[in-house]
Amino acid sequence: MIQRKRLLFLCTGNSARSQMAEGLLRHEAGDRYEVYSAGTHPTLVRPEAIAVMNEIGIDISGHRSKSIDEFKDQPLDTVVTVCNHAKESCPVFPGGTQRLHWPFEDPASVTGSEEDRKDAFRKIRNLIHSRIKVFLAEGNA
Repeated sequence: MIQRKRLLFLCTGNSARSQMAEGLLRHEAGDRYEVYSAGTHPTLVRPEAIAVMNEIGIDISGHRSKSIDEFKDQPLDTVVTVCNHAKESCPVFPGGTQRLHWPFEDPASVTGSEEDRKDAFRKIRNLIHSRIKVFLAEGNA
């Protein structure tokens, strides 16, 4: 049996970008990865993130925001930071953990109508989805 790679998406609040990335990679890679997400200062999963993921058939409503502390002693193959703050405050992981940085704008910072906010989340979801497809196409599957 092939051992699955362990990948952690990390951002500040673990409320939007890292949650969407977790759901997208799990969907795209199937059982090839154990996928997690966490935050340096976890909050709550944003309802807009849940809504825009549901639009493409991926349910992240059962996700919860987790602290990076839950993962600091676990073996991880790859840690992907999805915001600059998380990159700067990312702890050192033991072993040969690969660190990647995929910076995305924070959709939670967008103000305006509900539809304006959802549009921002859709845009980031689509950018993350594209980056994950490239990651897998590069032989990381």
